Amino acid sequence: MNLILVSVLSLGGIGAVSAIILYFISQKFQVEEDSRIEEVEAALPGANCGGCGFPGCRAFAAACVKADSLENLACPVGGMPTMEKVANILGKTAMPVEPLIAVVRCGGSCEHRERTNRYDGVKSCAIVHNLYGGETDCSWGCLGYGDCENSCTFDAIHINPITLLPEVDEEKCTACGACVKACPKNIIQLRKKGHKSRRIYVNCVNQDKGAVNKKVCDVACIGCSKCFNVCAYDAISIHNNLAYIDDKKCTLCRKCVEVCPTNSILELNFPPRKPKVEETSNVVLNG
Repeated sequence: MNLILVSVLSLGGIGAVSAIILYFISQKFQVEEDSRIEEVEAALPGANCGGCGFPGCRAFAAACVKADSLENLACPVGGMPTMEKVANILGKTAMPVEPLIAVVRCGGSCEHRERTNRYDGVKSCAIVHNLYGGETDCSWGCLGYGDCENSCTFDAIHINPITLLPEVDEEKCTACGACVKACPKNIIQLRKKGHKSRRIYVNCVNQDKGAVNKKVCDVACIGCSKCFNVCAYDAISIHNNLAYIDDKKCTLCRKCVEVCPTNSILELNFPPRKPKVEETSNVVLNG
């Protein structure tokens, strides 16, 4: 009995001493968190999507509090209204940020890209990408199994059942970048939303040579350089047999769209083009 009592008292004493030691250690090394972090976090949408470049809204709030300015900090979900709230809390200035939107750079629908085989397995782009090139002879294009759709928490992207390509809902897309990370083919990109949502981009990522591309997809970029030659603003570059339009330099003149022989350059949300007026020559008839 005495042995049990001694054991209990010994363990109790050790526990009490340990608790006292831990208390003093916690007091000595405790880190006091800025109370403004809670305020900033409360002003954020709470999506925790990672589109800001941080693991979640709290990490972003802490970064805003610690930063000297908000120049390189932005919440893609809340946009400028949210950043203005954050700026008011911190006594800083919210810097305007160009709105972005997810863009699917593949036009290889069933109409333009023939299916040459059929996959029978788990419907996952990531898995199929690791197994083989896909159901068509284009190993660069969209696989169509919806990893991007499953990754989006804003219901902003869906696979069209007819074209088997992802389509972005411009009203819902927050440019969080989840679909960009989910796509194993790297065909989804965040680009400038543009004035009145007008955008021009090369709707292809195939880097094979032109003759090969044309055989596997009717609307593939063939790297012919016609768009590059006609651009007066140095907005188009050709690398690895593929044209790319820099949305920071593009003036939306649409000349590149007109000269593309495969219609691989898309123009979105523009008004209809005016019909060209044919020049007629005056003919003088001698009586």
